[in-house]
Amino acid sequence: MKKVLILLLLNILLINNVFASEKIEVKYSDCVDGDTIKVIINGEKTTVRLLAVDTPETVHPTKEVESFGKEASDFTCNKIKNAKKIELEYDEASTKADKYGRHLAWVFIDDKLLQEELIKKGYAKIDYLYGDYKYTEKLQKIESDVKDEKIGVWSSEEYINKTEESDGKTNTIKDKIYEIISNAISDLIDSVIKEITKGIKSLFN
Repeated sequence: MKKVLILLLLNILLINNVFASEKIEVKYSDCVDGDTIKVIINGEKTTVRLLAVDTPETVHPTKEVESFGKEASDFTCNKIKNAKKIELEYDEASTKADKYGRHLAWVFIDDKLLQEELIKKGYAKIDYLYGDYKYTEKLQKIESDVKDEKIGVWSSEEYINKTEESDGKTNTIKDKIYEIISNAISDLIDSVIKEITKGIKSLFN
């Protein structure tokens, strides 16, 4: 029984490490809009929200189509549909899924980061940062240049004004509560894993 328990705990630790640092290859299923896609993971259709970016709305039930929304959606959909290889990379500083159950990940299309390509085209802005994400600093430098050159959404005064208004607001209470709970759970998991690791080491000493 002890051996079974040890193997189970080791598997949990290995899964956690893979989740934190490696890319996983997935299959195309569907495209929703500029920042949301659907892929097949382990045989199941999964909705993936591109981590750390936001594209103009095209399919929101209560919002009108925004400037460059169609261009962003067409760009992402063309990329994902014609991809030879699609990979996801989860970020250690982020939860694996959001409050809607969508996976949050960096998306690589044929070895190129989709978030980066969207920002270069001016089809997306950096948003929803709840931690020190892996590629954020790189994307911020690119976005700064794109803003200065007024590319894509940054050429639209309407979009810029809306962005400034939303950036000036604090997170909603629900978002804040979700963030606090997610961070607390993440800290708890880290603590449990450390204790399990100590226990496993003591069994072999």
